[in-house]
Amino acid sequence: MNEILEVANTVLDEVISVRRDIHAHPELHLDNPKTQTRILESLENLPLEVTTGENLTSVVADLKGTKTSEGPTILLRADTDALPMDEDSGETFCSVEPGRAHACGHDAHTAMLVGAAKVLSEMRDQFSGTVRFMFQPGEEGAGGARIMIDEGVLENVTRAFAIHVTPNLPAGFVGCRPGAMLASTDELKVTVTGQGGHASTPHLCADPIPPMASMINSLQTSVTREINAFDPALVTVAHVEAGTTTNVIPEKAFFEGTIRCVSESTRNQIKESVVRVCEQIAKAHKCFADVTITEGYPVTVNDASEAARFALLCEKTIGEGSFFEFPSPVMGGEDFSYLLQKVPGVMAFLGVCPEDIENSLTAPPCHSNRMRINESALLYGVALHTAVALEGG
Repeated sequence: MNEILEVANTVLDEVISVRRDIHAHPELHLDNPKTQTRILESLENLPLEVTTGENLTSVVADLKGTKTSEGPTILLRADTDALPMDEDSGETFCSVEPGRAHACGHDAHTAMLVGAAKVLSEMRDQFSGTVRFMFQPGEEGAGGARIMIDEGVLENVTRAFAIHVTPNLPAGFVGCRPGAMLASTDELKVTVTGQGGHASTPHLCADPIPPMASMINSLQTSVTREINAFDPALVTVAHVEAGTTTNVIPEKAFFEGTIRCVSESTRNQIKESVVRVCEQIAKAHKCFADVTITEGYPVTVNDASEAARFALLCEKTIGEGSFFEFPSPVMGGEDFSYLLQKVPGVMAFLGVCPEDIENSLTAPPCHSNRMRINESALLYGVALHTAVALEGG
């Protein structure tokens, strides 16, 4: 396994170069043409069967092993899209696109998978079957994984693997867990309608603001009083709008947020609770609540056997003590969950805390405008992708 790290190190400079190029030119949602072109250029002259997506700018590349004539198909996945936000990291290769930033590490994911494709192309005699490299746009809310599944990316796949970087783990450490790894990601929107009027005569109105405030507080209570504490759920209200000035009671008030759960049963229970709480509070205030819950990504569930296999593989590849098991799920979400509903597999987190930050818990996290990573740690991501492919075939 030391050989894997050594070979991965030979492509690290190129991995960093690819990452920085993609980082400087972030693209959103399902349409990532520049990123797709950069991936295709990086995969040129490798012994790959390459196809591109019909309904999104994806890249799928198959590498056939030569060890024996038959074997499994192992899927390795990276997401390619960025976030609609500005970057203030101070890096020399910052985003040149206003309102777009690779603040979730997808540039690193893509670069590591390119590196693994190069390494495994030189090691074809060490595995059987097929390694499928899945470069997927649209993870940040657009559900690109589901589209790629519809286009056949899981055909003949035996199992799947993905890495997500995080600045909040020390560089080179890897975290994972069996079962629920990441939460579901549903969206909540509530419009409270009452009767507007003059702020001096609230008795002649049906003010929607007090019931809205009560709803927001009561939703937190409903979670703690209706949901088992050992099957956690989270309701966060992140956007509130009401009124236009100081002396007018508005007719409508609006709020929206996210619902996160780590089991499908609790996910269904929370939906029922949210609707009931909002509608009944509105009724008590002589108002009406229009509650919309838009289903997002499902819970990301790591296969228990694959997680145990990966834990051993990580220790062999990176070194003893490099792996630790997450004590609980992470409340973020991932559309890799769609793949794990179809085939057994694992999503793991790779620590990339910058060298100048002593405590990784204080590092700007994913989705921060100041997020940075330790690029030397991308070596371990390349090595882990490679090891998973070799061990599987």
